[in-house]
Amino acid sequence: QGHLVESGGGLVQAGGSLRLSCTAPARTFSRYHMGWFRLAPGKEREFVAAAAYSGGGLYYGDAVKGRFTISRDTAKYTVHLQMNSLKPEDTAVYYCGATLTNTVSIPNWKTYAHWGQGTQVTVSS
Repeated sequence: QGHLVESGGGLVQAGGSLRLSCTAPARTFSRYHMGWFRLAPGKEREFVAAAAYSGGGLYYGDAVKGRFTISRDTAKYTVHLQMNSLKPEDTAVYYCGATLTNTVSIPNWKTYAHWGQGTQVTVSS
């Protein structure tokens, strides 16, 4: 029911851009906050960005503020993550998730009930 499908990862040079997409079942998309996290080797899962449902707020991790933009396409039940000015330290597997938690807990990955399979983003220097 909550299956999320991600796309858009790949290899890019530092300073370049990528756009990730995550499509959710309609019922999930309309009720859940949608977020992105990333996991790099040897590091903990890190909050990247989230968009609250029903036109709520947008949230960003400190490491990506000013470079990444999250948006919701309600017609396609899809959330996009536009990543600009990419750096080698952005290299990670990026996961899309869905949560019903309160907005204060949106950056907490443990509150997310549904996840995508992950998509690799590699930024070369």
